[in-house]
Amino acid sequence: MKKRMMSLISLGLIGAMVLPNAAFAEAAEEGKVLNIQVWNEEFKNRITDHYPGYEAVDETHGKIGDVDVVWTITPSDDNAYQNNLDSILPGNVDAAADDKVDIFLIEADYALKYVDKDADVAMTMAELGINEDDLAKQYTYTQDIVKDADGMIRASSWQACSAGLIYNREIAKEVLGSDDPADVQEAVKDWATYNETAAKMAEAGYKMAATVNDTYRVYSNNVSAPWVQDGKVVLDDNIKAWVDDSKAAVDAGETTTAELWSDDWAKGFFKDPGDVFCYFGPAWFFNFSMHGDEEGSIGNEGGWGLVTGPQGFYWGGTWICAAKGTDNPTLVKDIILTMTTDNDVMKEIAQNDSDCVNNKEVLEELAADDSGNLAILGGQNPYEMLAAGAELVDMSNTSPYDQGCNEEFQAAMKNYFDGNASYEEALAQFNTAIVEKYPELVTE
Repeated sequence: MKKRMMSLISLGLIGAMVLPNAAFAEAAEEGKVLNIQVWNEEFKNRITDHYPGYEAVDETHGKIGDVDVVWTITPSDDNAYQNNLDSILPGNVDAAADDKVDIFLIEADYALKYVDKDADVAMTMAELGINEDDLAKQYTYTQDIVKDADGMIRASSWQACSAGLIYNREIAKEVLGSDDPADVQEAVKDWATYNETAAKMAEAGYKMAATVNDTYRVYSNNVSAPWVQDGKVVLDDNIKAWVDDSKAAVDAGETTTAELWSDDWAKGFFKDPGDVFCYFGPAWFFNFSMHGDEEGSIGNEGGWGLVTGPQGFYWGGTWICAAKGTDNPTLVKDIILTMTTDNDVMKEIAQNDSDCVNNKEVLEELAADDSGNLAILGGQNPYEMLAAGAELVDMSNTSPYDQGCNEEFQAAMKNYFDGNASYEEALAQFNTAIVEKYPELVTE
């Protein structure tokens, strides 16, 4: 962090008078407004808390030296965030200086759309002056997902989002006889064993998971081929396995069909009713979703544990893109390097925000002693497991259509799970919806 602070001072972006030099002249000639496009408060909070020299002005404005920082927050609901990017990024090079987008964020589900070489809306890291050595401590999958057709990296992430099964320790002790991670992992080591344990949970009056949608990403991350192959939508066997297992679980009363992020889904995070055995999620889940700072929540009392679960998987992640046409490339470069490669900043984010950072050296350090213990997990240290999982993430079966296919498939199958349609009828609903969303595709 000190190194990054010094680099900013030398560029004249923060601090007082410095002697003129080439770098200072370059930075001085850049824009005085840094426009950042985001879908929620997460990155703004990370910058506010961890980027040296950032000063908050109000909810949507800040300062870095003499540069005004403007945050434009467009929620992802109904695809609004992507629609906003699609309307402004193509013309960004020709936009007025103070209106130019300098940074925008992307998620894994639609990353390929914005790092596409032909779209050319995100600068390559090489164009910014960021090289392979700068990114050497990152996990490979976090770079693979944001490479264009020429293999050029066009974004960088501070997160490594390998994930696992997060379990209620009290329920584990009651039903399984132990809340030790090794014992719990044995009870959920594969889907057959997981389903056996679900029956035990139901018999004891607990739901195995809050909703069928909790397990979806575990299955979808372990498919054998992409959703779209040669322009055709193909249903993978592992997605069909999710359907079969989920229908059986709903019919047996072991889970529900509640929507992710809904109030019904979130009830299991609290002691009242405290009737959900497990959720599936990455480290950002701890801080972002589980209400660990709220009195009355299970996390507030350190009541959760973490294991790998039936299959390894990852969930999401946020990547920082430098917008093509930015007039602040020097500052954008420093933000990316500071927030995604600086060891001190990475460790701060992990310890203060319970996040799993995209830095092998830092995770190794956190896993080696009590500095990586998390209160929400009852003092358990998750970083060795999460680091191992990040090494195994395989992005070879991703496609630009993943978000749409996954969302439409889950929506259609809810009718089947709820008994309002046959499987064939639900599948037909999905096929209709996906062709309407992507007219260039055909279905089986």
